[in-house]
Amino acid sequence: MAYELPPLPYAYDALEPHINKATLEFHHDKHHAAYVKNYNSMVEGTEYADKPIEEVIKAIYGDSSKSGMFNNAAQAWNHTFYWNSMKPNGGGTPTGAIADKINADFGGFDKFKEEFSKAGATQFGSGWAWLVLENGTLKVTKTLNAENPLHNGQTPLLTMDVWEHAYYLDYQNKRPDYISTFIDSLINWDFVASNYSAAA
Repeated sequence: MAYELPPLPYAYDALEPHINKATLEFHHDKHHAAYVKNYNSMVEGTEYADKPIEEVIKAIYGDSSKSGMFNNAAQAWNHTFYWNSMKPNGGGTPTGAIADKINADFGGFDKFKEEFSKAGATQFGSGWAWLVLENGTLKVTKTLNAENPLHNGQTPLLTMDVWEHAYYLDYQNKRPDYISTFIDSLINWDFVASNYSAAA
């Protein structure tokens, strides 16, 4: 059961001017596609070939002999989640149950925004910032390289890619500008709310 590269959930130019068409073409069609291709070739003929990618990520995490497989599996999954974490005309303040939960667990949306921005800005090198649900509580976390919340027993609700290829064509070395734009103009709160509803 090969893991398929999903199409973007919007047109390549749909996130402009915040993320341009060229960035999405390179990021999705080159970077993401390579992770999917590598993962499928690595699991072919193994005990993991017919397992859901989420199970594989959890099963092989920490096994140094399978680090290549893990990196490609996790990056394939992370990117799919990342595309869905954004939408045209996104961002802003959430509403409904997820907004109430953010207010309850962070003490307000501004505090969430502060913590999420800090996680993205202070992730040294390549990695991801996440909003997760852990033991019924929302938390902001960050992971290095390909790592993600799945192998930590957390439920991911939102992610922001802070690898340089995610933002460099648009923002060069100004990661904080990319982060603020992501929060203010790109977050797909409908996707976050759906993930929270399913987990809660």
